[in-house]
Amino acid sequence: MAFAQRVADLRAEGAYQVLARAQELERAGRDIIHLEIGEPDFRTAPPISLAGIKAIAEGRTRYNPPRGIAELRELLAADAGQRRGMTVSPAQVIIAPGAKPNLFFPTLALVEPGDEVLYPDPGFPTYEAMIRVAGGVPVPVPLVEHHDFSFDLDAFDRLISERTRLIILNSPCNPTGSVIPLRDLQHIAAAAQRHDCWVLSDEIYMRIVFDGLDAPSIAALPGMAERTVIIDGFSKTYAMTGWRLGFGIMPEALADRVNLLLTHSVGCTAHFTQYAGIEAVTGDQGWVAEMVMAYQQRRDAVVAALNAMPGVTCRTPQGAFYAFPNIQSFGLSSDDMATLILDKAGVALLPGTSFGQNGAGYLRISYTNSLENIQRALGRVGNLLAEGL
Repeated sequence: MAFAQRVADLRAEGAYQVLARAQELERAGRDIIHLEIGEPDFRTAPPISLAGIKAIAEGRTRYNPPRGIAELRELLAADAGQRRGMTVSPAQVIIAPGAKPNLFFPTLALVEPGDEVLYPDPGFPTYEAMIRVAGGVPVPVPLVEHHDFSFDLDAFDRLISERTRLIILNSPCNPTGSVIPLRDLQHIAAAAQRHDCWVLSDEIYMRIVFDGLDAPSIAALPGMAERTVIIDGFSKTYAMTGWRLGFGIMPEALADRVNLLLTHSVGCTAHFTQYAGIEAVTGDQGWVAEMVMAYQQRRDAVVAALNAMPGVTCRTPQGAFYAFPNIQSFGLSSDDMATLILDKAGVALLPGTSFGQNGAGYLRISYTNSLENIQRALGRVGNLLAEGL
């Protein structure tokens, strides 16, 4: 069957493929510990859920403006702007069913066929997919371990050109947990202005940072607000993955174009979920801080256990909820290593190559599971490696 070229090369996310294999083993009676999916294991806070239930009971189940209800956009403009140290107008805010529409639609609105788009590698697989769907040319920029998995700026400088239309950033990063330092953002911002290109900054993990660090936004740098699209949402910060509620912040003229793409695709975001979002933004934020503290405790346990394993090294992630250990000393591909660990140790994790060619020699571990299960999983992996592969 022939398909249009824009979808012919699309591939599934590796996480779902590993999950399917892990579930097959579970159906066969195996005990599998899941460290592959990047989804908070915490439940949505009861006040948020109750706000959504109340909205349904009050009949807030109808069409609403494609760009989202005014009250939520006003709250997000104030809250998201204050957290980034910048002024945001409600007209710049676009609500969408999850973060992905605000990844795809600005890309469709900005990228012409043949335009080059720089993106992080290893990085979230949707980046390459949306570039290809838009007809753009994907240009991967290596994230390098010796620079705490920030961009290889020498490679970045070689790759950016007059053909570059868009630069994609992700900080804190999936899959490495790295935070792009301010000096690197300043370097990237200067290049974006020099080459007159846009920046799409995926900041979905912005509030999940550790050790008192912040994750600065490139949009807050001088001259960048007018050429930056910020992507954020409720899935990670508020453990609301299934609610499908995300938002973008972008210049008003671009927001108007994205609003039209939403109109002609999804129509609008579910009405009642936006009222749950209002409660999330205005309610007690203490439980978010507690969740981040729990992630930090898990991170510390994961990094310590990995670095105690022979042949494994792991840098300390600064944010998100992922570790990205180096397993190059074993001489196996990332895919073979991940498969071996799943089949022999009953631990589901991802090969680094699920996130691009520069993920070769690494694994991604998601510590969105209980500390007890994480410790059991890493004990199994440690025993497997100690016994020899």
